[in-house]
Amino acid sequence: MALTFDPFREMDRMAARLLTSGGTQRSASWMPMDLYRSDDHYVVNVDLPGVDPGSIDLDVDANTLTIQAERTIGASEGTQWLAQERPAGRYIRQLGLGSDVDLEKIQATYEHGVLMLTIPVAERAKPRKITIEQGSGQTAIDADSQEGRFSSSTSESSSPA
Repeated sequence: MALTFDPFREMDRMAARLLTSGGTQRSASWMPMDLYRSDDHYVVNVDLPGVDPGSIDLDVDANTLTIQAERTIGASEGTQWLAQERPAGRYIRQLGLGSDVDLEKIQATYEHGVLMLTIPVAERAKPRKITIEQGSGQTAIDADSQEGRFSSSTSESSSPA
């Protein structure tokens, strides 16, 4: 798998947030995301409502993708808060990238408060056919790495006797 998501680390982070705030506040580090694979690329959708696109910073270092953003509350000085439930501050999220992604071709868009990353699978990691020549015919072996299955087909060519 190219991208790693550690549910135990996420559970630890959520538990710490609940314990430190009594469950009444969302921490500014809260950054929900969806991650899925579609054909020959991975898609990461990260919710960042109210974040200025200029504050979003994406870095890849040693196969770790770091997403950083900042959300500010637009209130003037001297404002008396009656309710403040929307978190503000710095958001940071990291994803481990495997060796089967093309780091040079990652694309990012930000629209309607959602950061969408498209991470293509590297050519070397895509499924491919390998043809093996044997005797009077050819046998094609299709190695499908996504499904972990192999299928083979044989074609015989008739030769005059």
